[in-house]
Amino acid sequence: MAQVFTTSSEQETVDLARRLGAGLRPGDVVLLRGDLGSGKTTFVRGIAGALGANPEGVTSPTFVLVQEYPGRTRLVHVDLYRLGGKAGIDDLGLDEFIGAGDAIVAVEWAEKLPGPVEGAVTVTIEDTGGDSRRITIDAW
Repeated sequence: MAQVFTTSSEQETVDLARRLGAGLRPGDVVLLRGDLGSGKTTFVRGIAGALGANPEGVTSPTFVLVQEYPGRTRLVHVDLYRLGGKAGIDDLGLDEFIGAGDAIVAVEWAEKLPGPVEGAVTVTIEDTGGDSRRITIDAW
């Protein structure tokens, strides 16, 4: 069941992500969708904070593709923006993280994945102007 939230500041977006993150367990996957600059990385910062990782250390992994953040539960942050096609995604080795069960995996640009991820939470972020965002969380 999808839930829709409206946030009016970056901090409110982080706070919503912290609430989601507090309920995540090792092995969970969060798929983030949204336009460039919509707030996907900001959302991951909130999840990181809920897991005991340093949220200020969370940056967009666009050039690195995968970053890991230690906390009470390890957070693996993946950004598929620069990957084009299934071959590039397969080469990334996401299956090593997804389903491993020892980390929470957050995937930005999840629409580039070749197929669905069973049991994943999908977060869609829409920029509605200024600092306002419409955030839809499916399967929370």
